[in-house]
Amino acid sequence: MKTIKRSLGTVALATIMILTVSCKDANKKEVDVSEKDKVHQGKMNNTKDISMKDAQDEMAEAILKDYFNLKDALVGDDNNKAKSLGGTLAKSLVNFDKSKYSENQQVELTDIIEDATEHADHISESDIKHQREHFKTLSKDITDMVAITGTSIKLYEQFCPMYDGGTSWISTKSEIRNPYYGSSMLKCGKVKRVIE
Repeated sequence: MKTIKRSLGTVALATIMILTVSCKDANKKEVDVSEKDKVHQGKMNNTKDISMKDAQDEMAEAILKDYFNLKDALVGDDNNKAKSLGGTLAKSLVNFDKSKYSENQQVELTDIIEDATEHADHISESDIKHQREHFKTLSKDITDMVAITGTSIKLYEQFCPMYDGGTSWISTKSEIRNPYYGSSMLKCGKVKRVIE
């Protein structure tokens, strides 16, 4: 009798093991198929994301280009050119489409762009001393925007310890050209960090 119980127990155990292994294999096959679908869907989504991201990159890069042109006008002590470029930057900022970003990023970008637009507008109407005051906050806004949008070019965050207790700006070159002092202290500052 013990032998029959052992045999039945062994057969039952073997059956359970076979069923368990079979179920695992069946689940694995289902996972493999769904993983292939996910990869294919991911490739399709990536293609769509890349084209949307390209458009966003172009808009963000246009804002950066306008910012750098404005910075260069301040470096050159050119009040009238800075006025014109402040207006150009304000228009680029207003036209920036935030819809491709996450909800949280859109909220942050809205705040950044509203503030940056206000400072760019002030620059378009001010004397050079006042332009430089607004450029300080504008530079922080643009740096914050780049943290969200990213950039395709290497940027250098630079720092002047002398202007208003210490002030930063971003540049496409590591060479210091100070927009806060222009020709009076052209090389005052240092590279604080590289943004890639």
